[in-house]
Amino acid sequence: MSDLQQALETVYGADADLASQAKRYRSDLQRFRERYGPGPVQIYRAPGRVNLIGEHTDYNHGYVLPMALDRDVLVLIRPRQDATVRLANAEPGFPLRHFELAPEIPPNATGDWANYFQGPAQLLAQEQSADLLGIDALVDSALPHGVPRGAGLSSSSALTVAAASALVGRNRLPLAGPALAEACGRAEWYVGTRGGIMDQFGAVLSQQGHALFLDCRPQADGSYCYRHVPIPSGYDVLVVDSRVRHRNTGPHFNRRVAEGRIGVRLLQTRWPEMTHLRDVEGQPWSAIEPLLPEVAHSPELLAQGIDPEAILEEGVSPQTDTFYVRRRCRHVLSENRRVLDAIEALSQDEVARFGQLMAQAHDSARDDYEISVPEIETLVGVARRQPGVVGARLTGAGWGGCIVVLVESDQTSTVANAITQTYARESGRQARAFCCRSSAGAGFCWETEV
Repeated sequence: MSDLQQALETVYGADADLASQAKRYRSDLQRFRERYGPGPVQIYRAPGRVNLIGEHTDYNHGYVLPMALDRDVLVLIRPRQDATVRLANAEPGFPLRHFELAPEIPPNATGDWANYFQGPAQLLAQEQSADLLGIDALVDSALPHGVPRGAGLSSSSALTVAAASALVGRNRLPLAGPALAEACGRAEWYVGTRGGIMDQFGAVLSQQGHALFLDCRPQADGSYCYRHVPIPSGYDVLVVDSRVRHRNTGPHFNRRVAEGRIGVRLLQTRWPEMTHLRDVEGQPWSAIEPLLPEVAHSPELLAQGIDPEAILEEGVSPQTDTFYVRRRCRHVLSENRRVLDAIEALSQDEVARFGQLMAQAHDSARDDYEISVPEIETLVGVARRQPGVVGARLTGAGWGGCIVVLVESDQTSTVANAITQTYARESGRQARAFCCRSSAGAGFCWETEV
């Protein structure tokens, strides 16, 4: 076995299509040589992720269970002796970029792909060393091996983490593990993303053959608790992209955040020390429910000293006067319980029980958090009817995007075809199905000469 094959087996597993991956890596090495000339090349990578269970719990200090995918972003680099980063993309349509490593790097226009590289570069220059050395770099996230963009599989975070890993490795910076993941989360602020920590932690800390249980509440020293949970053998994770994208989901998302925080403020009358919904997870729902109105309006909340417009970050508005507090809080609290139950089920190889929890999670996201859409319901409904399917649910922020299906391995192709064909017939849309395996977390992969 060649050195490259050994490296790929470590990342993707012995039963992966290593020949196809090796062809991809060698093609990128040829592209790098054509762009930058002969010489040494190092390859770094970061995976996309799918969240198996635990939706909209991260910003409520709850629990999540993502799995790193064998769909990833590669960054091929060659060290430079100055502070310049020259950046190319293996896919057509992406302009060449270059910038100087510095504590302040002006961003390109909103949506420019290079901003996801410049963000971690700026943060590392600010927090690790102002004298970073540069690289020549080639990025590859092309299908079928790359992370699909816009599908809710965290392609942007994968690029951010891959870029950070490459710059950290080139400059031999003392940054790894949870500290690197947390830094990558803050690096995405550069492009205006103020999300949770799940995507970056999943990309950095995952292990091949496992999902990652993450407690999104920081401990007193700022660290996070996490552990690896084995994926049952004999099953595949099928991700199906509905191809539905809602352009303006920001107000909907902000509203959900506000409703959770309103719930906290109302519950503080009984439990004054609580700061997040997480703090009442040990209390019975029968004690919590009477304190939360099914519907609350801004005037009555203001009369209780709760200003919905001030409860979010400055400049962010829920853009509504009506809040469905009880059902939103019920979803978060019940979802946290389901994540813990899911970890127990997987640890005991109780696959059917895990599938039931996936179904309950989907129903809660649809009914209590109201983040589903008709196209997603069509996909989930079709998936649940297929032989060999253990569980199916929407995954990601909602209002479109993807579903995740756990299916017996020998039924995966049949199930994928049935889902996409039925979806096309019933919705008039063409879904994309990805059979995904777990992969190792981000980092250095291989080094060679071209």
